[in-house]
Amino acid sequence: MRGVAATPPLGWNSYDSFNWNVTEAQVKANADYMRDNLRQHGWQYVVVDWAWYRPGSGTGAPSQDANLRPRLRTDAGGLLLPDTTRFPSAAGGNGFRPLADYVHAQGLKFGVHLMRGVPRQVVADDLPVPGTACRANEVDDGTTAAWLNLNWGLDMANPCAQAYLDAQFALLASWGVDYVKVDDIAAPTYRRAEVEGYGLAIRRSGRPMVLSLSPGPTSTGNGAHVAANAHLWRIVNDLWDDWSGLDALFERLHAWTPHRAPGAWPDPDMIPIGHLSQQGPVGPPRYSNLTPDEQRTLMTLWSITRSPLMWGGDLTRNRPSELALMTNAAVLAVDQHSTGNRQLFAGTHTAWTADAPGGRDRYVALFNRGGGTSTVSLALAELGIGSADVVDLWSGAGLGVVSGTLSRSLPAHGSGLYRLTPRTTVPVPAAETFTAQHGDEVVDVRDAPAVDGGDVVRSAPDGRAARRRRVRDVGGGHHEVVDAGSGTCVDVRTVRLKAVALPLAFPIIDPIRAPG
Repeated sequence: MRGVAATPPLGWNSYDSFNWNVTEAQVKANADYMRDNLRQHGWQYVVVDWAWYRPGSGTGAPSQDANLRPRLRTDAGGLLLPDTTRFPSAAGGNGFRPLADYVHAQGLKFGVHLMRGVPRQVVADDLPVPGTACRANEVDDGTTAAWLNLNWGLDMANPCAQAYLDAQFALLASWGVDYVKVDDIAAPTYRRAEVEGYGLAIRRSGRPMVLSLSPGPTSTGNGAHVAANAHLWRIVNDLWDDWSGLDALFERLHAWTPHRAPGAWPDPDMIPIGHLSQQGPVGPPRYSNLTPDEQRTLMTLWSITRSPLMWGGDLTRNRPSELALMTNAAVLAVDQHSTGNRQLFAGTHTAWTADAPGGRDRYVALFNRGGGTSTVSLALAELGIGSADVVDLWSGAGLGVVSGTLSRSLPAHGSGLYRLTPRTTVPVPAAETFTAQHGDEVVDVRDAPAVDGGDVVRSAPDGRAARRRRVRDVGGGHHEVVDAGSGTCVDVRTVRLKAVALPLAFPIIDPIRAPG
């Protein structure tokens, strides 16, 4: 499984712009655009999303009716084949081989979407499972996706279920497929046995393929398993072009930090930038509703967290602004080659950092998630830096030497991405574990605090990461106490102090305030 996706995949997926109606001509046109404008920057995957085997077109979900109409395109063994109306080169049993060959000829890679399981019509027809003595109605588990009823899930306790997957992936391999997105498998229920089955089918196919799981949110409780069995997995449900959805991803991406590694990438979904929803699935045809600052924030956040960059807008309708977002070499290098990516603090002002190749320089991303222009500051000592040469990666401009604190004025929902080359170094401030002056309880924030509002509780000083805090001088006679693990501020409300009456071994500076 680790033979591919050593760096986060960069590509295009047809769903956000074409729903399930994408045609062969449209796929080729987007591949041509990628060849001419993006390939030299590392973009390579062209992925046909859902229901490419269903005839017809529409703006809603491509489900079948109670009589299993319209019939899906399959071969005699119940394996899925492309609809020949939308993909004419698939006629005559060619499948996706001609289209995959075209994409490969452009120096790119080809991918498809699958719903988890076996088509319901194959079960209803009681077709044989290829290469076995089983029938299809012996391997289904009777579960289906709430948003698309085409398939039944597989009962992986029956070895013939694996045989069905093996046969489907052998067919995909014969077409030259490089990337497979499997739907209804990561959430709302994490299908552990089927996740393993798809990975095994890829290995048995003999062809390296990226395995992408959706939708989300995948539970972090399955983090070790999903990272061992898939290359990327969705950490949220469908993302569209609204600030609230983008803003919610800061916490999700931080929560998945322990499981981010080469060949295993938490996926915040396709990038809803460019021309969207030409035939559904959400809203009217439009260019992204995200403001230019929000679009840059999305790309900054995706890059500093090493997220997959799977573009959703129709590439052929890109304007110069979209192309510029996709081709900034310094920004893409953060996504592709940084290490040690981690959040420093969160809240209305959020900061992430990562190590640049070579281990000396540091990348820093600053975010203003508030509704007005604000100055976001980072004490360089948090990175072990006293002073550094700073370069703005989006503009390429050198910002000179910064000492002590990096401060930038950022617009509402805006961000900045910087490379710091240290001139002097300092010790990183140690995280402290606070203890109570009386009794055996300390101020704590609940294990899953909300941004700017987690409940303050009392808990035992057991040395857990959740108890360790860092005190930072934020100027003006104020300090803040920040969770050294999550970046969440310990914010004690006066009314709660009166109710809890915890005597503390450290003074509460008036006030202890949330970052930003």
